[in-house]
Amino acid sequence: MPDIQQIRADFPILHQQVHDKPLIYLDSTATSQKPRQVIEAMARYYQEDNANVHRGIHSLAERATASYEGARLKVARFIHAPSPKEIIFVRNTTEAINLVANAWGRAHLKPGDEVLITQMEHHSNIVPWQLVTQATGATLRYVPITRQGELDFAALDQLLTERTKIFAFTAMSNVLGTINPVAELIKKAHAVGAITLVDGAQSVPHLTTDVQALDADFLAFSGHKMLGPTGAGVLYGKRELLEAMPPFLGGGEMIREVFMDQSTWNTIPHKFEAGTPAIAEVIGLGAAVDYLTNIGMDWIHAHEQELVSYAWDRLSAIEGLRILGPEPARRGGLLAFTLEGVHPHDIAAVLDMFGVAVRAGHHCAQPVHDFFGIPATARASFYLYNTLEEVDVLTEALEKARAVFGV
Repeated sequence: MPDIQQIRADFPILHQQVHDKPLIYLDSTATSQKPRQVIEAMARYYQEDNANVHRGIHSLAERATASYEGARLKVARFIHAPSPKEIIFVRNTTEAINLVANAWGRAHLKPGDEVLITQMEHHSNIVPWQLVTQATGATLRYVPITRQGELDFAALDQLLTERTKIFAFTAMSNVLGTINPVAELIKKAHAVGAITLVDGAQSVPHLTTDVQALDADFLAFSGHKMLGPTGAGVLYGKRELLEAMPPFLGGGEMIREVFMDQSTWNTIPHKFEAGTPAIAEVIGLGAAVDYLTNIGMDWIHAHEQELVSYAWDRLSAIEGLRILGPEPARRGGLLAFTLEGVHPHDIAAVLDMFGVAVRAGHHCAQPVHDFFGIPATARASFYLYNTLEEVDVLTEALEKARAVFGV
């Protein structure tokens, strides 16, 4: 069983004070902290192997290419993809979704077709579909949520029809914490002939993911939410879909031949990786995958469940505090909440004075907040390096925030 203090020792940033208090980082849903193993892997590339990939035959280029493509293989194994060729490196989840919306959507959608999303989506899985349906004449529909913060399955069954061409949905809400039944949703979509895109930004870092068992058509996620650096994200796609799609960006690497009047495209995955990629960042992502694999995703999920259950009990006892979303057994390791009489931005500011870092705002999920009739929430999110003692400090700081604002 992993030792939590040993894990914490791997994260240099955690060993500091904020406003003379030990840092308690509870904002991993926005971006996770990085272990020294990731930082060192990126530094080692710049110190020893810095060269462009795929294009050189000198030793540095060959070592850089081996590390870059090695990371692709690690990611493929991490999500149980059939082939590393089905792993496309992008900047983040947002770019991965935009890639599908533009390369697949513009080639396949037409008037009369429907795109289905849900009301709990991050803006990154709303806006690209608004743009592509406006451009193609297709119709955008969404599955509503319930007051418990879960999908309305009765409405879903009405909305999924033979007109639905793609169902794009989050595996885990970044506000509600809701863990959706991904395999069931994919099965329902396939039953009406639709393909699926799963936003795994919040699920892949925290839950074991097997794209073959899920039968996912597309899966998008970000490296920076799973201990990796910013600037490296992933789109998984089934080979037959990727091979049939036109490129998203044009330039070097994604071509086979270029003439003055026409070009032909490279094979996957390179067809979708135009230009010099984020080499160090992808190598860092590979190191993050190694770290998570060594710790064990089952342990990480169990640890987060212990944290969120404990936090649910502690925070629920605070007078005037309201938590959005389902009970701990049906959610991931985050709690978005309001405190009567105190704006979430003021909550975050007061907590920061106690060294506690939380998020405040609508978390790029304005429709969720509109549904509940609130402009914003404060959000505490947990990861493998957090402890029960940190939840105690969060609770005490929230009680002091109530006192500061006289509520």
